[in-house]
Amino acid sequence: MNNGTELEMTALSLSYNGIKAIEPYAFLGLPRLHMLDMSHNQLESISARAFHGLLELRSLYLNHSILPPATEQLSHALSTLRNLHRLELAGNMLKAIPLLDMYNLHALVLINNSIESIGGRDVTILYQQRRIRIYLSLNPFRCNCELEAFYYWLKNSSQCPDAGRLLCSEPEAKRGVPVEKLREEDVDCMNENLEAVSYVFLGIVLALIGVVFLMVLYLNRRGIKRWLNNIREACRDQMEVYHYRYEQDSDPRLANVAV
Repeated sequence: MNNGTELEMTALSLSYNGIKAIEPYAFLGLPRLHMLDMSHNQLESISARAFHGLLELRSLYLNHSILPPATEQLSHALSTLRNLHRLELAGNMLKAIPLLDMYNLHALVLINNSIESIGGRDVTILYQQRRIRIYLSLNPFRCNCELEAFYYWLKNSSQCPDAGRLLCSEPEAKRGVPVEKLREEDVDCMNENLEAVSYVFLGIVLALIGVVFLMVLYLNRRGIKRWLNNIREACRDQMEVYHYRYEQDSDPRLANVAV
């Protein structure tokens, strides 16, 4: 493809080919290519210029193809595809949405990855790219306050067609609960922070009470010692009385006198 001739090919499927790397300018000479399918490969390396020259590419399929070493390289490689309309990245164990700056993108498929949370920065990008439709089902969402921005985006936006199938995987109490069915307090960072602060405050108060108690004991140590000595003497006197009575009752001579 690099011999200077341009092919009129508009669709190319390279799925199930065991491809491990996409070299720079790998598709140079295919300027008319509209669809590229590289699903079900084993990509360990993707050059930042891997898709250079694909000016008219509309659909790119990379489902079940990207291995962890190539994950961070993905966004740089995709940044050259300004006219891409559909991008499928299902089943790639991605932990975050690729940072894409493609305002022409209409569909982003991220089904069955490892995305646990979507932060405020990603939500801002989604708000800016209003024409995009993003598919996120079968991801293990951690439903805590880190999901707050995404939760409200999901409630107020129609950009996620499979929103009803987004389920919580953590915490255990919310496992299987649809993300959009959560209560506002479930993702309220303010309440969570206040609860943490209240526990810290309670700990400080208890510590102060303990310090005051120890100080009172220290300042009254002589009186406490005298009080303990008095109790000990009273107990000793009482025990001597019981001991005397026991000796009286156990002496047989005293028993005969009594008869």
